[in-house]
Amino acid sequence: MKKLAVILCCAFSYLGFAQEDVTLKTLQGMLGQVQGQVVQLAEAFEEAQYDWRPQEGVRSVRESLLHIAAANYFLATKMGHTPPEGVDFMTMEANITGKNNVLAALKQSNAFILDKIGQEDIARFGEEVDFGFAKFNRLAGLLIVLEHNGEHKGQLIAYARSNDVVPPWSAAQ
Repeated sequence: MKKLAVILCCAFSYLGFAQEDVTLKTLQGMLGQVQGQVVQLAEAFEEAQYDWRPQEGVRSVRESLLHIAAANYFLATKMGHTPPEGVDFMTMEANITGKNNVLAALKQSNAFILDKIGQEDIARFGEEVDFGFAKFNRLAGLLIVLEHNGEHKGQLIAYARSNDVVPPWSAAQ
């Protein structure tokens, strides 16, 4: 009987950890896919197109990519994660220029937020976080990161189509 109780306790503990792993791995996987497509788009634009904007007062390609990068850091800091030393996400849009530098900043922020998602504790998902624009729980904060990246992926697809850039993942279709 003791063996059965120990086995059941271990099985339930494993299932609890497996659920945590599934939740975090799913978030990381979905965000990683969106991030990968954003990077593919960023690479598909010519450097001269990075300053293109659909109209005055709207972010350019470069500014949109850096906005994604800055938001990854911003949202993570609201959840208690410190950005890497030397990263000033408040001035990224204004200060980073050149396709290679933009791509490097975007990739660095992507890796950062994916790592921080992996460090989240699902037991804390219900805790309230003040993001400045609204209060949400931690799980909603992680979903906001995913949604925000997806929102700007769509924006960049429209920018690409306006500049005769075909999203690489759809080029063969």
